[in-house]
Amino acid sequence: MPETPPHEIREEIEKLVRELNYHCYRYYVLDSPVISDAEYDLLYRKLKDIEEKSGYILPDSPTLRVGAPALEKFEKVKHAEPMLSLDNAFSYDEVREFDKRIKKLLNTEEDIEYTVEPKYDGLAIELTYRKGLLFRASTRGDGYEGEDVTRNIRTIKSVPLKIEGQGHIPEEIDIRGEVYMDIKDFEALNRQREKQGEAVFANPRNAAAGSVRQLDPSITAARRLYLACYGLGAVKGIDFLTHSDLMSWLRESRFPTPADMKIVKGVEGVIAFVRVLEAERASYGFETDGAVLKVNDFSLQRKLGVKTREPRWATAYKFQAHQGTTRIMDIQGSVGRTGVITPFAIFEPVRIGGVTVSRSTLHNWDEIGRKDIRIGDTVVVERAGDVIPHVLMVVKEKRTGKERPLPVPENCPACSSRVVRDEGEVAVRCVSLHCPAQVREKIGHFASRGGMDIEGLGEKNVELLYSRGLIRHFEDIYKLRKEYLLELPRFGEKSAQNLMDAIERSKKPLLSKFLFALGILHVGEYVAKLLAKNFRQLEDLYHISYEHIMGIKQMGEKIASSISTFFNDKKNLDLLDVMINVHGLKISNPDFVAGRQEKGSLNGLTFVITGILPKSRKEVERLIEANGGRASSAVSAGTDFLVTGEDPGAKLLKAQALGVRTISYDKLVKLIEEKRENPRLF
Repeated sequence: MPETPPHEIREEIEKLVRELNYHCYRYYVLDSPVISDAEYDLLYRKLKDIEEKSGYILPDSPTLRVGAPALEKFEKVKHAEPMLSLDNAFSYDEVREFDKRIKKLLNTEEDIEYTVEPKYDGLAIELTYRKGLLFRASTRGDGYEGEDVTRNIRTIKSVPLKIEGQGHIPEEIDIRGEVYMDIKDFEALNRQREKQGEAVFANPRNAAAGSVRQLDPSITAARRLYLACYGLGAVKGIDFLTHSDLMSWLRESRFPTPADMKIVKGVEGVIAFVRVLEAERASYGFETDGAVLKVNDFSLQRKLGVKTREPRWATAYKFQAHQGTTRIMDIQGSVGRTGVITPFAIFEPVRIGGVTVSRSTLHNWDEIGRKDIRIGDTVVVERAGDVIPHVLMVVKEKRTGKERPLPVPENCPACSSRVVRDEGEVAVRCVSLHCPAQVREKIGHFASRGGMDIEGLGEKNVELLYSRGLIRHFEDIYKLRKEYLLELPRFGEKSAQNLMDAIERSKKPLLSKFLFALGILHVGEYVAKLLAKNFRQLEDLYHISYEHIMGIKQMGEKIASSISTFFNDKKNLDLLDVMINVHGLKISNPDFVAGRQEKGSLNGLTFVITGILPKSRKEVERLIEANGGRASSAVSAGTDFLVTGEDPGAKLLKAQALGVRTISYDKLVKLIEEKRENPRLF
């Protein structure tokens, strides 16, 4: 520990930190600097020099925003209060229905006071401050648990490292907001990535999310990101009566808040201001796909409560999708890991909602036929939700007679092998086992985050390694050597070692992750998890029968057939043995539920949850799954029980129509106890 410097040095450092943080606030939040960049740089260098000589650094010093070493992974963080998503309204009539529901629940005819603000299209973040200092920043994740991205968020200049200004400083407060990237900065980043031969980001939201989720904070720091704060999580030591009070406090405390927020009384006033926001949408420097409406009074918010995953007191009105007109230059096919050939259109580049669009999926060949899409057609392209472009319609009036329809291909565009189309299916599939496009996709799938999670083995590197003959199958990943990588472009000492380390870490997968990574047809993450719950180890699946898989209630015929076929193929089993015995994979399975067929288990029962329960939805789902049951999100004929709480909504009506039994949370707990005593119950 360095010695405490003299009082005058500490005072000088404190003065410089206050001054520099104020100028950051003026520049990045108010967009109204009062000194030049050169003057700021002089002050910054002066502070850094004094800090280095004295060893005295304040926790909110701007010099701490950059320079932390890279992480190996993000730690998980549980939110003190769930970060809920929002319901959507797609028309003004739906906004009026939202207002009617609010009035009905509050038993009033009086006009409700709302706040209305633009909906930022970025990455949701929670900032936790303790005694005024930034303690932690975390992503939304699944709403209950996110990832710790504190070191990356600290690099964003508009994020206060310390609560300042005139506002009262609470003991602890969780502030919710959106990290986003301006459109001009997004376009500049993509131009830079194109020059460097890197994949471009699809939109500013993906760019912001990708920038925050970097293991190396210096990469985040190099990208220009912004913050808009709009909500509150857990809080101690301060009370707010209204949402507008919270926004005022945030502004007083030097937090950036949404542009153009307005307090409006009555639903027609809300709609009028939403029209204003939609009209001004094009003038904003950031992407916005809607307006957020919130009941202003916090006491009314608490009274209204929440549904399963959304608050009842807020909704998001979605603006009309951006559209543009362009011409189809070509239609090509993309081959996925299962051999399915997906057609996509290549356009004359067109600007839609601030983003240049040059291609779009056409989904399948039936869709091309239904819309009569031809090469050379003029088409209307829409970015639904401001993100995914698709062909809305063909402008047939502009046809010249030179347009060419594209027939269903007879050969694979990647390997020229024959293609098949099973009766009753829309998918056109390449059946070659050696199709390079499928092989590359399968390797990428194996290494993906949902599978073996091999950091550094993305699409570009898979393509490079495949083209150089170093990997022809995912098993070859474990044959790679560092010296091979060092001979390749884009691989230096550090990147080669990082990839080798990631491959080594992947040798201890969970069974569910490994099963997903294998890319078995119809086996997604849920089915892989279900298999892991029912089979203790991988070897228990060897030579498994179709009938055995069908005995698991949630398995369908196609899934059972695919799993049985895979685990009865000698080549597949030989490969699995090589992965374990030669390459040293050690597969663990904490998901296995011992005695799933024994008493006390909800094995084979499917539950859907609706309404407000004494426990959170996540806790109830865990209770069901811990006792062998399945928690589903939608009511269907295969649902055994609907667990209902207060204000159950449409799921109850559907359950009643299908004859699904309904039970309360208390009865669910009782059912579990009864099943323990009598496993043959139901």
